[in-house]
Amino acid sequence: MLPFNLREIVSVTMILFAIIDILGAIPVIIQLRQRAGHIQSEKASVVVLVLMVVFLFVGDKLLELIGLDIASFAIAGSLVIFFIAMEMILGIHLFKSSDELSNTVSIVPLAFPLIAGAGTMTTLLSLKSQYQTQDILVGIVINTLFVYLVLKNVQWLEKLFGKTGIEILRKAFGVILLAIAIKLFRSNTHL
Repeated sequence: MLPFNLREIVSVTMILFAIIDILGAIPVIIQLRQRAGHIQSEKASVVVLVLMVVFLFVGDKLLELIGLDIASFAIAGSLVIFFIAMEMILGIHLFKSSDELSNTVSIVPLAFPLIAGAGTMTTLLSLKSQYQTQDILVGIVINTLFVYLVLKNVQWLEKLFGKTGIEILRKAFGVILLAIAIKLFRSNTHL
């Protein structure tokens, strides 16, 4: 018997692809690239890969160790996403542009919480109970490669959409991102 199960790999890959939603994040990535000057696709992809693998193995224990529950973790991520969405919709800048932004944008907020955020992390914890670890790891690697390809080609995508297309996408996806942030916040609070 093979150590890998192709059906499980496909399932895990598709689930993570839907949760990560790198295609839906393209307008945000373009905005971050414009503000920072560039995106370090290799750095962001490696951080995404490491975060997901570490969280797969020790995520629940790590959160427990520092006294956090998944709901608190998800709410914190939802607030960061909320502010990014507000910037996109209103055309304002809440996050300062600086040299530090160009150095850190590939990690925060791009790799975390936008790509490997609370939704991805909680999904990994639930996948762990249903699928073999090696199949989840293959799904993580496949998704990371796809993330890398999108990040590496963000300038080409920016040219493809054009200035007007990007502005329309930015506003539309800003509203969607805002709704995601609110849903994430509501589903993790007990109001």
